[in-house]
Parts: sequence; structure tokens; C-alpha cells
Amino acid sequence: LGLVYAVLVDRTRVEKFAKTLIFLPMAISMVGASIIWKFMYEYKPASLPQIGLLNEVVVAFGGTPQQWLLITPQNTFMLIIVMIWIQAGFAMTVLSAAIKAIPDEIIEAAKVDGVTGVKLFLNVTVPSVRPAVIVVLTTIAMATLKAFDVVYTMTGGQFETSIIANEFYTQSFNRGQINIGAALAVLLFIMVIPIVVYNVRQMRISEGER
Repeated sequence: LGLVYAVLVDRTRVEKFAKTLIFLPMAISMVGASIIWKFMYEYKPASLPQIGLLNEVVVAFGGTPQQWLLITPQNTFMLIIVMIWIQAGFAMTVLSAAIKAIPDEIIEAAKVDGVTGVKLFLNVTVPSVRPAVIVVLTTIAMATLKAFDVVYTMTGGQFETSIIANEFYTQSFNRGQINIGAALAVLLFIMVIPIVVYNVRQMRISEGER
């Protein structure tokens, strides 16, 4: 999604404004963003006025308000939307800079060879920004693994939405199971290590190619 944003926004006349708007969620804390989206998903019985924007839209189209954060598995998807909203600006910024760093000679040579549009994007742009894509993917992967704030603020890890970071907190501080909490912390650390190692290797390869 960040790559799509980067390509589309770079072609607009309001590039700076659009990028600021998309990047803005990064300036909000995870807890703040979670509270905003929790209000978006807010549920009231059908007999009462809806205060959640999503349910207001559903009701406006004749639908029945839903308890978005309670119903499985859609509640997990709703949490993923929050993470995408927060991280899309970071991805767009990094990938936009990478796209602009592609030498004009490469683009012009591809166009001379008749490569345009989608083919130009897939065969020239994407391979050229591959190192940046890897950095974005690994960074977001690590952020997702330790995304405690969003889950804890919006669902408390209930309704089958708990993740390792949230389970670590629950076991350690709510249930007093320090041993289980420590094991989960170690597991989280082990899961992050391969991502970091891969990221470092790719950066070294990229520097070597230069």
C-alpha cells in the first residue's frame, strides 16, 4: 500500500499536502491512534443513535450496526486496518524517496524500449526500489510483532485478538505468571532476530552494489 501511495502521490499536483496527510498518523502515538479508531468502531444498539462513524455509515445505508471489535475474525482485520493506517505514511515516505532516486537514464532507456505504464512499474521501478521495499517490510514486520499498544487499548487482547506482546503483559502482570511472560518475551526476541539479520545483510549487499 505504501508503494502504491508513493507512486500515485508523486504524480499529483498536491504532492506535499497529500504526503503530509498520509504521514500524519505517524506523528500520533499508538495509543492515540487506537482511541481514535475505537471511536470509529463504537457500537450502540440499533434503537440508539450511533456515535461510531463506521456504524453510522452502515445504518445510513439501511444496515444493522455491528460490534466490530467483538466479532471474530473481523475484529482482527479491524486492528490490522489501524496498523496499516499508522504505518502507511512511513512506507510511502521511504519508497517515494527511493523512486525519486532512480536515475532518469534508466527510465528513459526503458521508455525507448517501449516499456511504459504497468510494465514500467513492475519491470523497472519495483526492482530498482527493492532494497527500500525490504527495509519497509522488515521494519513493519518488527513493529507488528511488538504491536502491544493497539491491541491492549482497543480490545485488551480479548475476543481472540491477543498477540505475543499482549500475552506477555497479561501473563506477567495480570496473572502473575512471570515464567510464562519471560518465555514469551524470549520468543518475541527470537522471532525478531532473523528479520534484523536479513535486513542487515540486504543493506550490506545494497551498499556493495553501489
